[in-house]
Amino acid sequence: MTKVREPRALLVPAILLLTIAFVIPVAWMMFASILDADGGFTLDNFRRLFASDYAMAAAWRSLRLSILQTVITMLLAIPLAYIMTRVTARLRILMLVIVILPLMTSIVVRTFGWVVLMGPNGLLGQIPGLKFLADSSQGMLGTEMGIVIAMVQVLLPFAVLTTVGVIAGIDPKVEEASRTLGASFLTTVRRVIVPLAVPGIAAGATLVFALSVSSFITPNLIGGKQLPVLANTIYVDATVNLDWPYAAAQAVLLFVGVFLVLAAVARLGKGKA
Repeated sequence: MTKVREPRALLVPAILLLTIAFVIPVAWMMFASILDADGGFTLDNFRRLFASDYAMAAAWRSLRLSILQTVITMLLAIPLAYIMTRVTARLRILMLVIVILPLMTSIVVRTFGWVVLMGPNGLLGQIPGLKFLADSSQGMLGTEMGIVIAMVQVLLPFAVLTTVGVIAGIDPKVEEASRTLGASFLTTVRRVIVPLAVPGIAAGATLVFALSVSSFITPNLIGGKQLPVLANTIYVDATVNLDWPYAAAQAVLLFVGVFLVLAAVARLGKGKA
């Protein structure tokens, strides 16, 4: 009997932590979303939300940019993670340090760095291939492309660190066998490496999407007021307009959207298994 109780007792601290840090805040948010100014129950907050062109445009922009940022980030992360697993140990450590190093700097500092680079006289605006993406008065600030570039740099370390462990677990002999049987390098990567790395790729993409769709600082500083995302409208309604029920309704919409994506990815992963 004691042997059965010990594992359950070890779960208690984790359950308490999840309850205090996640379950209670989410439950309060959902409860607040159906309250009116007088504390009564109402669904008017959700009616206002779905009737607001401004809020729906911000939600659609959040979803669209998050999908684009996730795709670009994973397209960069997968080759980088593969290279990191195939180089020497010393070079792997150096590359790992380079990947992790941005995480040691405040995201506000990094974003202000992008503000300087994307400004009217910034370095990115001087690159001929990118000039057509920049506005003449603001450079790349206030553009969706500017948000995507800055966010990909923020998200790339998370994608690489999530993917590199799975690719490192793939036996190099499997790749060698594929090459020995006549497959080209690209065919081996497409038909051997990527399918075996699907769990890590799915986990990395899910993490990147969740971080991207809920990001506030970088889209706010790069995109400005002319390109609001849902996290920005939630912040304004909660702290400026002091309309907590309406802000909670928007947060519920964001939470449900992320939850549906996580559920879809989990179902996909179960199907692959």
